Amino acid sequence: MSPERAAAVEKMTVRDAPSGPRVSVVVPLFQKERYIGRTVASVLAQTFTDFELVVLDNASTDGSVAEVRAFAEDPRLRLEHNPETVPMTANFARAVELSRAPLVKVLMADDLLTPTALAEQVALMDADPSLALVSCRHDLVDDADRVIARGRALRSPDLLGRQEAATVLRRIVRHRGSPLGVPGNMLFRRTAFDAAGGFPEWAYALDVGLAARLVTQGAFYGMPSSLSQFRLAGGSSTSTARKENVAEQHAFLRSLRREHPDVVRPRDVALGLARQPVTWLRERLMMVAADDPHSVRHRVAARVLRL
Repeated sequence: MSPERAAAVEKMTVRDAPSGPRVSVVVPLFQKERYIGRTVASVLAQTFTDFELVVLDNASTDGSVAEVRAFAEDPRLRLEHNPETVPMTANFARAVELSRAPLVKVLMADDLLTPTALAEQVALMDADPSLALVSCRHDLVDDADRVIARGRALRSPDLLGRQEAATVLRRIVRHRGSPLGVPGNMLFRRTAFDAAGGFPEWAYALDVGLAARLVTQGAFYGMPSSLSQFRLAGGSSTSTARKENVAEQHAFLRSLRREHPDVVRPRDVALGLARQPVTWLRERLMMVAADDPHSVRHRVAARVLRL
């Protein structure tokens, strides 16, 4: 271990000494009345119980807040509010700022956790203080929580187990998407988040962009089990604003090449460009799968996504 990495591990270990909850699950909330109750319930049902659940409402105008308040008797739940709606990246950043624990999980307001998600991931972080983050696989579900496809993300063998920054960064460039999973898959150290500068500027790359920053502060660990469920909801950010998302993706990948010229090689870029049609097809399939579950289009897209 290099002197720089040893110093980073020591810093994380000392600052991670618990004085409150062990884990903060933060949920940035905006207009998710239909789903937020199920999201909150999945967190409160964890077998690991030493956590706080922070829901930050971004000035929603639907019934989202009322759905969260239905769980107000649970002392682990804390509902916070923005006085006015702020951009997505600012809402995510403030949600993490409100966290009090050394380990943080950001969960989308329509996604779900399996009951053992925190227990399994905390155990890995406790066993290896040099880890900046862990991630797992996820299942795709529809509006009614029906599973569309299982075991998504971390499909490359070199993303499983303990990996260093170079491997992760190269795989991100080659994938041209989010090979590490969605926000709810990840558990990270707050110290690493602060040291890395928090979330990137691109809303589309919040998850993979943050992971790319976190691996500069410590190692990555990929888990082969599915511990979260990512919702393909009609009208969600996954199924809208495609052109803007592609532009942000390209800008993010260019930034990785600039920031890590000794890691990202020309062949990584070439392999990523060759894979671009596959990435585009996957995005289209996910958009179609978020459509009417009784339609032929939905059934065909769901069948392909299961491959």
